[in-house]
Amino acid sequence: MGVLTDVRAIAFDLDNTLWDVEPVLVRAEARLFAWLAERAPRITGALSLEDMRAAREALARAEPHNAHDFTYLRTAALVQHARAHGYEESLAREAFEVFLAARCEVTLYADVPEGLARLARRFPLATLSNGNADLARIGLSERFVVSLNAREIGAAKPDPRCFARLTEALALPADAVAYVGDEPRLDVLAARAAGLASVWINRRAREWPAELPRADLTVTDLAALAAALGA
Repeated sequence: MGVLTDVRAIAFDLDNTLWDVEPVLVRAEARLFAWLAERAPRITGALSLEDMRAAREALARAEPHNAHDFTYLRTAALVQHARAHGYEESLAREAFEVFLAARCEVTLYADVPEGLARLARRFPLATLSNGNADLARIGLSERFVVSLNAREIGAAKPDPRCFARLTEALALPADAVAYVGDEPRLDVLAARAAGLASVWINRRAREWPAELPRADLTVTDLAALAAALGA
């Protein structure tokens, strides 16, 4: 187990680590678009989902200091669409709530409930995500002693400020925290660079990028992680 021997807390990425996010986002965007078609048909008559996505990407390029904040980008783009098509700006807040409600309708991977329960008996658990999933709505908030996202921090992974904020909130040195995520660069390499132990959760049987240093531990699910940590 090597570097993981001294781990005293476990922190997790969320999307594609605890649940499959792609179908969630597809459904959430479809629900938002259907709501807009009913409430603001001039917007959906002029813009496709692809157009709306392009508007958010353009906004992120124009405001790089806000590029980490997906909630801001989506809401601000919706404000732009509302203005451009003759609707009140308040429409954007209502529309975002429709999206967020659907964004939080996730299906946990089958191993997650029991895996978190096993790990929590031995370690304090935390989350650090670039996304805007609401753990309270999902029903997981009580499982974690610390939950952070890019919007709160003011930066997104792989920025080292994210991991510094995480370890500060846990009141632990970096090398006492293991970070678990699915992305080789954003999760594994970024955690390693910040001094944390790194765990790659490889749920999709992907090949590790040959040019990158390997994670301290690779697992396929949380049951394997709990077993590796003796939990």
